[in-house]
Amino acid sequence: MTDAESTASPEPTRAETTRVVRNDDLGRYDILVDGEQAGFTQFVDRDGQRIFPHTELDDRFAGRGLSSVLVAAALDDTRAAGQRVVAVCPLVARYVSKHAEFADLVDPVTPDIIDFLRIR
Repeated sequence: MTDAESTASPEPTRAETTRVVRNDDLGRYDILVDGEQAGFTQFVDRDGQRIFPHTELDDRFAGRGLSSVLVAAALDDTRAAGQRVVAVCPLVARYVSKHAEFADLVDPVTPDIIDFLRIR
């Protein structure tokens, strides 16, 4: 399990505690805001790659930059685990395309990856 902490301030008078936790049992990274589940990005490990097929963020938490916090923490953890990233999820793909610091970590989405996800 991994944690990444940051603070976000949707209201100037109150700081939130944000944590990203790898949940191996469910195959996803969860983002928690003040202990409440705000969203997740799913992952599947295969042959040295961590495939990210899907990400969700609860609408109540939209507009706070939490999806970026979530994806950045997931990618940092993937790098620390010595794995490559396959960004099937459009949100993860968009994030890595805008953040050059992850370019060396990304493998292309291939038909083999798509077939693997379909039969899984």
